[in-house]
Amino acid sequence: MRSAYHEQLDALSSQLGEMCGMAGVAMERATQSLLQADLALAEQVITDHELIAESSARAEESAFILLALQAPVAGDLRSVVSSIQIVADVDRMGALALHVAKIARRRHPQHALPEEVNGYFAEMGRVAVELGHGAQEVLITRDPEKAARIREEDDAMDDLHRHLFTVLMDREWKHGVAAAVDITLLGRYYERFADHAVEVARRVIFQVTGELPTADGELNAR
Repeated sequence: MRSAYHEQLDALSSQLGEMCGMAGVAMERATQSLLQADLALAEQVITDHELIAESSARAEESAFILLALQAPVAGDLRSVVSSIQIVADVDRMGALALHVAKIARRRHPQHALPEEVNGYFAEMGRVAVELGHGAQEVLITRDPEKAARIREEDDAMDDLHRHLFTVLMDREWKHGVAAAVDITLLGRYYERFADHAVEVARRVIFQVTGELPTADGELNAR
């Protein structure tokens, strides 16, 4: 019975990893649609989001079934409860990619971004996709050392986000309020995508070690 339970738990981890991969692909395509004013890619992200939502619902159901039928305790309970929280994080990652695609679609056939910020968003998109793939790998391998490194990689996203605001606050800004609002929202979407990837990694560390890293990366026993 316990062997079957652990097989179900492993299957749930794999399912979460697949979801994280889908969110990473969604953000990659959303970024391309944003930079290239590609309506077809934006529409694909919007359509495919339903697949992430369906996967999220299935993963959450699987986790609740494990709770109800297996009555896990100690480390097993920690793994299941953390998996439910991870579902929410990955689902949000997919939703943030969706928001990026919707802005690209709304501004089409014009580009949503002024040319001088394209480089920022190309790099933010690259970092976001790498973090998404990193979170996927951590979910599959359950390697706490790799999970800890994701927090360090998130620093690059925070730096890009801060620098982006220096462009918006420049007195030479000449693209109007609408563009500034779009850029502010988009920057926040990428930053939050990265934050959720970091949160996934934190929860994997908790699953494996029983210790939840704090905001500065220190471990707190729970």
